[in-house]
Amino acid sequence: MKIAIVGIGLIGGSLALELRRTGIATRLMGVEANSRHASQALERKLVDEICELPDAIRKADLVVLAVPVNALLHLLPAVLDEADRQIVVEVGSTKEKILQAVANHPRRGRLVASHPMAGTEYSGPEAAVEKLFCGKNVVLCNIDESDPDAVEQVKKMYETLGCRLIYMDAASHDLHAAYVSHISHITSFALALTVLEKEKEEKAIFDLASGGFASTVRLAKSSPDTWIPIFQQNRHNVLDVLYEHIHQLKRIKQMLVDEDYEGFYKLIQEANAIRKIIH
Repeated sequence: MKIAIVGIGLIGGSLALELRRTGIATRLMGVEANSRHASQALERKLVDEICELPDAIRKADLVVLAVPVNALLHLLPAVLDEADRQIVVEVGSTKEKILQAVANHPRRGRLVASHPMAGTEYSGPEAAVEKLFCGKNVVLCNIDESDPDAVEQVKKMYETLGCRLIYMDAASHDLHAAYVSHISHITSFALALTVLEKEKEEKAIFDLASGGFASTVRLAKSSPDTWIPIFQQNRHNVLDVLYEHIHQLKRIKQMLVDEDYEGFYKLIQEANAIRKIIH
């Protein structure tokens, strides 16, 4: 299958590696607005060639859109304008506004909306890694609005990469993504800012930042180019979970102020219930 990947960063680049490794792609075309990233993608052999968007669409059987979600709002309708037989799959971290942008498009059926729940804190073609998607969940949204052949092809692609498929409507996806993904990044950004503000000795941070701190603050290294558009598009849900998160932090703070360690103990026991869900 000839596949075009628009946006050859962490997700697009890692997908390219896996599509080649598994033999799904017979040829990979890349579309990349950043000239340095385009050169890196060719140097790493993530793609076989760099093309202009219309040329890549024309050559492709499948077009993957792996760009920030703000860019998807105008890119996705333009790609569907050019598509005919091609299947278009987008891999954005939000869904509701993106799908609203093409709800009445005559070629809406050629689109399959997906969100691979995979990634690292790094970005760009040099961040691409093999087997990023193996064992990870992929959410397919509003599949009843997509053509059956398009859905089957995208399902087959993700299953070949070792992914577990989950089905949601766009609104449910954005709600739950705010709870389990988007708030994690906000918390990590806030923790990093807190430590940078209070701990002025960089060597102390370096020497002591292992284990819990390193894993908790890892996401703070993520690119604002990726995350600000996500927070913007999913603002309502992110604010809802953020209010609750702040409420829980205030509870913890007050227990420390009051030296209520028995209450704090019980609170941590409540939090331990997450063990039943995440092993």
